[in-house]
Amino acid sequence: DVYKRQKMKKHKCSAWLINTGWSGGKYGVGQRMSLKYTRAIIDAIHDGKLQNVEYSKMDVFGIDIPKSCPGVPSEILNPRNTWQNKDDYDKTLRHLAGLFTKNFQKYADKASADIKNAGPKV
Repeated sequence: DVYKRQKMKKHKCSAWLINTGWSGGKYGVGQRMSLKYTRAIIDAIHDGKLQNVEYSKMDVFGIDIPKSCPGVPSEILNPRNTWQNKDDYDKTLRHLAGLFTKNFQKYADKASADIKNAGPKV
């Protein structure tokens, strides 16, 4: 919503999406994200240690992913790296993006152009 974005910009706030759930494959193949690594990521956010690291972009969702984080193996920061079968990951990512897009249609008439353009690119 516009008001929240304005407040975030005014107060120079960041928003973070942290995978605290499943990693390494679909349910039954992967495993829960390590609590130790989740805590390390949250600590790095609170300490400002992710402000000046290098990032890569997740194309479909347009999310910036840090390439490094203190106390966390860099290979787990990008979820694609944790899946043995990269084709399965790509297929699952596109499926999830499609679900987001389909669900968003319920609200699209109330959304600004900025919000509509921020959605997944499938």
